[in-house]
Amino acid sequence: MTAPQTIVLAGGCFWCTEAVYVKVRGVTDVESGYSNGTAQRPSYEQVCSGSTGHAEVVKLTYDPQQISTRQILEIFFVVHDPTQLNRQGNDTGTQYRSGIYFTTDEQRQVAEDMIREMSRDHLYDRPIVTEVQPLANYWPAEDYHQDFFEKNPYQGYCVAVAAPKVAKFRKTFAELVKD
Repeated sequence: MTAPQTIVLAGGCFWCTEAVYVKVRGVTDVESGYSNGTAQRPSYEQVCSGSTGHAEVVKLTYDPQQISTRQILEIFFVVHDPTQLNRQGNDTGTQYRSGIYFTTDEQRQVAEDMIREMSRDHLYDRPIVTEVQPLANYWPAEDYHQDFFEKNPYQGYCVAVAAPKVAKFRKTFAELVKD
């Protein structure tokens, strides 16, 4: 039996990223949080100010026998724009940067290889700006951010931004949707 793995992804607002990954077969836990900044136990307000250097992230625990790191990252690169520096759509600031924060060398290698391949194949019109770094200084987000989309599906941001990302995931990766 293979041990579960953890990887942390920054793809803009964590509500949207979490909403997608809770639907992914093989992902056993999803937690919204903050990582790769300087402050200890940062609050949402502090992270939003840009003063902590943290990114809004989701921490994924997954079963590598059910889903590979590459598949996790294929979803990531489809449901957000990895060419937008420090923003996703109307959300702007370093907290909305694109990032892959790895916990194993294999995850780092897969991420770097994929970015190299996508760049070589000109998959995007602009350069990929996703940072690939070791996970550092992770903190869970406040309770009200956890499962936000599931608890608030009709909230304006969820309808306008998160729901289309979930729909795109379901359409593009139908074979990976949890039953």
